[in-house]
Amino acid sequence: MTPLVDKVPEKLQRLPELAYNLWWSWNLEARNLFRRLDYPLWHGLQHNPVQIMQEISRDKLNAAAQDPAFYRHYTKVLMTFDQEMKNGHSWFHQQYPDLVDKTIAYFSFEFGLHNSLPIYSGGLGILSGDHTKEASDLGLPFIGVGYMYPQGYFRQRIPSHGWQEAVYEQIDMGKAPILPVLDEQGQEIKISVRMGTRQVYARAWLVQVGRTRLYLLDTDVDENEAWDRELSARLYSGDGDMRIRQEIMLGLGGIRLLRRLGISPQVWHMNEGHSAFLVLELIREKVAEGLAFKDAAAAVKAQTIFTTHTPVPAGHDVFPFHMMEQYFAGYWDELGISRDQFLGLGGHQEEWGVGFNMTVLALRRSGQANAVSQLHGQVSRQMWQEVWPEKAVDEVPIAAITNGIHAPTWVAFQLHDLFSKYLGPDWITHHDDPAFWSRVADIPAQELWQVHVQLKHKLLSYLREHVRRRWTAGKNDSTQVLTGGTLLDPNALTIGFARRFATYKRANLIFADLDRLRKILIDTHRPVQIIFAGKSHPADDPGKMLIQTIYNLARHHGLGGRVAFVEDYDMHMARYLVQGVDVWLNTPRRPREASGTSGQKAALNGIPNLSVMDGWWAEGYNGANGWAISGEANGSEQEQDRADATSLYHLLEDEIVPLFYDRDRDEVPRGWVEIMREAIRSNAPRYSMKRMVKEYTTSLYLPALRGEIAGE
Repeated sequence: MTPLVDKVPEKLQRLPELAYNLWWSWNLEARNLFRRLDYPLWHGLQHNPVQIMQEISRDKLNAAAQDPAFYRHYTKVLMTFDQEMKNGHSWFHQQYPDLVDKTIAYFSFEFGLHNSLPIYSGGLGILSGDHTKEASDLGLPFIGVGYMYPQGYFRQRIPSHGWQEAVYEQIDMGKAPILPVLDEQGQEIKISVRMGTRQVYARAWLVQVGRTRLYLLDTDVDENEAWDRELSARLYSGDGDMRIRQEIMLGLGGIRLLRRLGISPQVWHMNEGHSAFLVLELIREKVAEGLAFKDAAAAVKAQTIFTTHTPVPAGHDVFPFHMMEQYFAGYWDELGISRDQFLGLGGHQEEWGVGFNMTVLALRRSGQANAVSQLHGQVSRQMWQEVWPEKAVDEVPIAAITNGIHAPTWVAFQLHDLFSKYLGPDWITHHDDPAFWSRVADIPAQELWQVHVQLKHKLLSYLREHVRRRWTAGKNDSTQVLTGGTLLDPNALTIGFARRFATYKRANLIFADLDRLRKILIDTHRPVQIIFAGKSHPADDPGKMLIQTIYNLARHHGLGGRVAFVEDYDMHMARYLVQGVDVWLNTPRRPREASGTSGQKAALNGIPNLSVMDGWWAEGYNGANGWAISGEANGSEQEQDRADATSLYHLLEDEIVPLFYDRDRDEVPRGWVEIMREAIRSNAPRYSMKRMVKEYTTSLYLPALRGEIAGE
């Protein structure tokens, strides 16, 4: 039984069921239902229905039950919910009725579903979360497996000196949209994995994501020693020893959990190399059934898909052989191979010597592999040609499926209503159809601009409230109040830059020529302002230095309060930013951006991109839907940085700023609105998660489900 039922009046008994299914997070009517239930709680608890249901008074619940309008709303939401959960009418059921009894298992180190469940760090997790949601919408027979991190990812604190501090807070499991996985006797289901000389145990939590079930492993159980209880405590923390143990538990333990639950997937999808040990466990199972290693490996290969996200060699997990021997001693015997053969499965020459490379393991043992943009596909084929030395680069079997975003999650509700008015109330159903979006031309320029202005004011109000809360809690001094965005002007051209602070993303590129930038920012008649947000990995000191540099610039009076750094970036803040700025800035050092999806979210909301031609923008830019930073340089990275900065300044001075401030008598920048329209029309369907998951299904899942992929 779902918790909290005893508190709820009989007429509203299914409210807790809705609260514990994250379907509500992307269904506008369901969100409005909880918002209507208690708006102050909805706002104050950052849209977490589970916590709302815990903290709301019985009197308010009773009053809602007696309110005919609320009850009609509740009934309408339940009818929609029940219809979707039945699943018989979904895309997958209609297209592939012969495969609905199959199962696709999707393993990822992180899932970004909602800010009430902070078990994600950035783009990889958001992509996994969006993939899981769209799998539900399309009706795929899909199950996710990941980690429940009791301390989640760190909360970011930027003290007055600007050096990022990581604060870890224990997640209150009772306030998160998760439920323990129990057996028939009501006891926690647990699995174990041998690591070296000891057994490590894990329990599981269930997250219901629409029709899709997501199982999360948690090693914080009594059976484990303290150091093993900490195994799942935090995302991306600890040294190599911690990482290998986490990856063993995800790969081996994830399979054992599914077996314990009686789930037998026909397809195994590894999202990045963190879960690649699962191929070893799958081979071990088949060897135990009597197959020779070669035959077992071929059978597993036919079922396995691998997605690589990292175009930089240093970003791939590699473990020294002594560590592999420590944790897998004897495991190769269960595979029917020698120690040297086992180490050779992932053996790869690194800068420091030969190590066990998780990406190499995944590529060698997967029947299908893909990159996450067309440019990333080219980079990946070149990077990993050595795995197939007999093939030319363009024959390396790494396909490319460009990432997308889950439109219902990321579209502003004001735009949702506008699209419903002019595109049709069923626009969500058709939003991956490029022809459908030609109707954007029917939206009057004044209405589209008014919605954007409203979203911009909403963003700046959110930033002020964000600063106020931290000031009230004693977390900020007066300098931090100023740097957090309280001086921003709602009428100024506002640029947004929000993402992980890694050095290759060049967050400081726009500051390359401070004098030139200052003239752009503090122009009396055509001012410009920039909002920065993002975290650096706790061990990435160069990334932290970037944050400190920008933070110090944000508090410098010479820039007139036109630069802000907003601390503790998360999904909740991201929605305001991708919906409310005027331009989305992206300045990676090409070709190190595998795909990127934040710019896709901005484009869906009518925000033009100003970006280097890297990742998805190398495909998405068409000359009329934003701007391309394209500094021409053939020399060092420093020369490329200078060339890109010059291109950036030129675009701002000569094109972007003049166009934004060119208004008609109604104060509508009609030329700008045309670029907004084109950003929506050209990018919304092509970079939707609906398109992406359909492409994964037809290109990768179906061949594996139908046994059409050859093994060795």
